[in-house]
Amino acid sequence: MLEMKYCDFFQPELETMTRQQIETLQLERLQHTVRHCMNSPFYVQKFKELSITPDDIKSLDDLSKLPFTTKEDLRDNYPFGLACVGLRECTRLHSSSGTTGNPTVVLHTEKDLQEWAKAVARCLWMVGARPEDVFQNSAGYGMFTAGLGFQYGAELVGMLTVPAAAGNTSRQIKFIKDFGTTVLHAIPSYASRVVEVMREQGIDPEKDTKLRVLCIGAEPHSEEQRKRIERDLGVKAYNSYGISEMMGPGVAFECPQQNGLHIWEDYFIIEIIDPVTLQPVKEGELGELVITTINREAMPLLRYRTRDLTRLLPGECPCGRHHRRISRLQGRSDDMIILKGVNIFPIQVEKILLNFKELGTDYLITLETRDGNDTMTVEVELNEMTDDYALLQQLTRNITRKLKDEILVTPKVKLLSKGQLKASDEKKAVRVRDLRKMF
Repeated sequence: MLEMKYCDFFQPELETMTRQQIETLQLERLQHTVRHCMNSPFYVQKFKELSITPDDIKSLDDLSKLPFTTKEDLRDNYPFGLACVGLRECTRLHSSSGTTGNPTVVLHTEKDLQEWAKAVARCLWMVGARPEDVFQNSAGYGMFTAGLGFQYGAELVGMLTVPAAAGNTSRQIKFIKDFGTTVLHAIPSYASRVVEVMREQGIDPEKDTKLRVLCIGAEPHSEEQRKRIERDLGVKAYNSYGISEMMGPGVAFECPQQNGLHIWEDYFIIEIIDPVTLQPVKEGELGELVITTINREAMPLLRYRTRDLTRLLPGECPCGRHHRRISRLQGRSDDMIILKGVNIFPIQVEKILLNFKELGTDYLITLETRDGNDTMTVEVELNEMTDDYALLQQLTRNITRKLKDEILVTPKVKLLSKGQLKASDEKKAVRVRDLRKMF
């Protein structure tokens, strides 16, 4: 697959297309994709139910005529029911863990893998990665798409790659120092863990390492957390968006302006919809991201409901790219907490907590039913424990007040010593435990 060289993906004419050029290409690829989807029994049935044919897609406005596709559709048609090519034409598959039922399986042809590598390489090149850099990947390999996705993209750029994989933070740090890592990929909670262990080892990231670029994604995080990571590691941290049902990393990425993530619209068409009414929201309003693939062979997906919440950002980006931008993820429509009739997202809590310099980055929201009432407890680690009871009480009151102002309900706040909420080095941080009794 990687017979390509980094010059093969660097195509500024695609990144700097005008809106008209982008939309002309999108329509051409959409029409081809829709016809190709007729090789899938799943989509044949969907089109029949809606009484439409590929000939009905005459403009981008006709996208709304197409059926939505959901994670449940992938599970119900497990394993290969949405494939548009034979298995002999496929080179690789990725799947979710399937801990709550059938996993979601996504197939890739050789061309799909090449395009995926090119998309990730485009992202890395955009934020300054070059062949002379050393790239270290702390994501898991195997079925998890972030490992191999970033690996092939980094190799295509021409960088020396360190496939460190997930976990073993002390070893990660040794590699960073010994190999002169300059570009690191890590989920935000793990980047914070790396900072913590560096401090324990007496390592100054700015003096003792060559790190300068950090790629973060895979879990919702606030601007406050990004800024803290940048300050603590002495890097520029760029938000990455990927979803395994699309291909993994490489769907969208921040440019050096750090003012939203450019969706690569020569690969995807996006919509932002109200997750309840399924109707489009106004530009700038929060809604669910829906993605249609327009450059995939093995398993194209039409109007895939990601459940990820974001907004379309208005205006042009000073970087010169006209591919539209979305805000960093605000959470998931299926992760929303409803407490006493109020809609709350964990990232709202994180935003408040990280404004307190006394607090670390690890926190846990627990929802319980007590005496017939739903309650919220927010546990958060202190950077340094103190025996000053009055100081802890005042800090608890201040946090509680700020949280109430933000989420409109009053949680119980518990301050913990560092390490009590230590997350696994190999998994995304668990932020919410819902122990309520549902009748």
